[in-house]
Amino acid sequence: MKKTPFVTKEQVEEIAKTYPTPFYLYDEKGIRENARKMKKAFSWNKGFREYFAVKATPNPFILKILQEEGCGTDCSSLTELMMSEACGFKGSDIMFSSNVTPAKEYQKAKEHLVRLLRKKRKVEMA
Repeated sequence: MKKTPFVTKEQVEEIAKTYPTPFYLYDEKGIRENARKMKKAFSWNKGFREYFAVKATPNPFILKILQEEGCGTDCSSLTELMMSEACGFKGSDIMFSSNVTPAKEYQKAKEHLVRLLRKKRKVEMA
């Protein structure tokens, strides 16, 4: 598969004249296409849903794009949970999983009825 950049060197140089470096450029079209390909690849599995790991790219604009494409979020901290909520994700749109997480953060996730996955650590929740 041949990969082609979504911008040219000249375009990046022009952008750099307006915006200070370093900066990130995201390919919205590519993000949407890949989300749709993922959904299609697993369409045989009724009820499949992709949950994007917020820690991978904690960017509200990216999260909104993925939300529009039907993805949920996978959070592993209170901050990621709050970001997901601020972007409009609710309840079963959010999966909360973490290896080392204070019980307080699991309680917050429970209060918002998110999907909870516990890994390697038992947490007692009142």
